[in-house]
Amino acid sequence: MARIAHLSDRSVLSVSGADRVSFLQGLVSNDMTTVAPGQAVWTAFLSAQGKWLADFFVFADPEGERLLLDCNAGQADMLRQRLSRYRLRAQVELGETGYAVHAAWGEGFTPPEGYPAAPDPRVARAGWRFLLGHPMPHPTADEVDYDRHRLALGLPDGPRDCESDKTLLLEANFDQFNGISWTKGCYMGQELTARTRYRGLVRRHLVPVSSRHDLPVPGTPIMAGEKTVGEMRSSRDGAGLAMIRSEHLHDTGLMAANHALQVHLPQWFSLPAKPQ
Repeated sequence: MARIAHLSDRSVLSVSGADRVSFLQGLVSNDMTTVAPGQAVWTAFLSAQGKWLADFFVFADPEGERLLLDCNAGQADMLRQRLSRYRLRAQVELGETGYAVHAAWGEGFTPPEGYPAAPDPRVARAGWRFLLGHPMPHPTADEVDYDRHRLALGLPDGPRDCESDKTLLLEANFDQFNGISWTKGCYMGQELTARTRYRGLVRRHLVPVSSRHDLPVPGTPIMAGEKTVGEMRSSRDGAGLAMIRSEHLHDTGLMAANHALQVHLPQWFSLPAKPQ
């Protein structure tokens, strides 16, 4: 039976107008021309210096008049205001919607008809995301269940795992989660993102970790002996994500808050190839 959860910590913004696709195309990391009914895109909005500011899913409105941005609720106002700065003369309107975001995973899920729905574009096991006009009255899971699910897959959760104006997309594995188009052309922050890839400048990665104890709060240093090699990000029930320096991903004996920590590299994960 499919697990379905309402994600109350998400909001949905709308981008409407004749220039909605070209407007976003020049601002975010992924290709907006690939967004279509039944096909969502996960993308990031960066600073001019190429550092993460926000990420979100983009759905096509079934009526074909809007793009719908499934984003972290705490970042919705910031994201709308920042995007609005770049409207200039573009025929674009940004607004709020009343959609409620849901996630579904497991076997036997059928997306609701007439509402935006698509497979989660990051990894197949993530399941589906869909938007309804109100929270589903009888979900089969809750936000805690979904949090455990996404942590097991190593999926970052916006500001819980990425630092505003500090994190690089390749550090948070956006390249391995289909969050970057390398062929779409220029967008804000594109130069640093491309240089990071082609010069092999990724020195740390966000990876799943576990402990027999509750994991410490985000920002807690991860130690290899006396050396700090990373820091914690989000966690729940002994499973979490941590940003760890690449050369220490295979280390044993890592510690966080005086407790042993194990790194679990998922099947999808690979270190970037070193430049020739």
